[in-house]
Amino acid sequence: MPTSLQLRLKGPGGEPVDLWRTLVSHGVAELPPAELDEDARTLKVTVPIPRGTPRTIVIRDGRRGTARIDVLGRAPGTRTKDAVRAVVARMLNLDENLAPLYEVAAKDPKLSWMTAGAGRMFRSPTVFEDVAKTICTTNTTWSATVRMVTALVDHLGEPSVGKHGRAFPTPAAMASASEAFYKDVVKAGYRGVYLRTVAADVAAGSVDLESLRDTPAEELPDKEVLARLLALPGVGPYAAAHVMMLLGRHSLLILDSWTRPKYASLNGRKATDRQIERRFARYGPYAGLAFWLYLTKDWVEDS
Repeated sequence: MPTSLQLRLKGPGGEPVDLWRTLVSHGVAELPPAELDEDARTLKVTVPIPRGTPRTIVIRDGRRGTARIDVLGRAPGTRTKDAVRAVVARMLNLDENLAPLYEVAAKDPKLSWMTAGAGRMFRSPTVFEDVAKTICTTNTTWSATVRMVTALVDHLGEPSVGKHGRAFPTPAAMASASEAFYKDVVKAGYRGVYLRTVAADVAAGSVDLESLRDTPAEELPDKEVLARLLALPGVGPYAAAHVMMLLGRHSLLILDSWTRPKYASLNGRKATDRQIERRFARYGPYAGLAFWLYLTKDWVEDS
């Protein structure tokens, strides 16, 4: 039997948290090692444990106002329980204060629904994992992205306790893989050299991606975060905007071949990028998040 843990769902400003909307907040959240079950409304994922073996967990709604975390494999000790709660809180982005966003949204007829708890972007345990996965989404089909990420996890990821799954590979594991592996197994194409280079730089300590998530905006402005992301091999404007959203940096709108047509269909007519940006300018540092929520409201029924 799995060990069940509880995690309180509430933002720093006392705002509610819609767990399911967080779990399905963007497509990359479904990539391995995560497995989304829409019927059961659960997410199974294998997560790293500091100074320990990865654990496979299942996240679902718990008692009112909580998430239930089932830890598969042998019963975890106190340190592992604390580590699991901490990594899930990190993945659910529970430390981000969305109260200022909700204050503006409450006056917007098209977005007032979000104040019930939408807006947290599900993210990986590490920024490195989010960057690597995002690189795998660039200039390709979704099926190819799934194939690439699946190969990385299956061949380089460390098995969890009880072998219920594998974690996303560490930077060191990805850096040590050969060019032939990225070409013939991952079939990453030109992205292979980007993935290896970023992994090697992170493993060597010459690039610190985790600080981008941990450093407050007062010390590290969005402009500087964007510049650091754009300096990474394989990260262009789209990829940088996507990663910034997962970092809780929401000033940029993700304007691409999916978001522009979706906005036009919801808005009833095409709009220029400048017109779209003006529509969401009232949200200030949350403009990109408000835009994303506007586009994805229909991803969850009865919202």
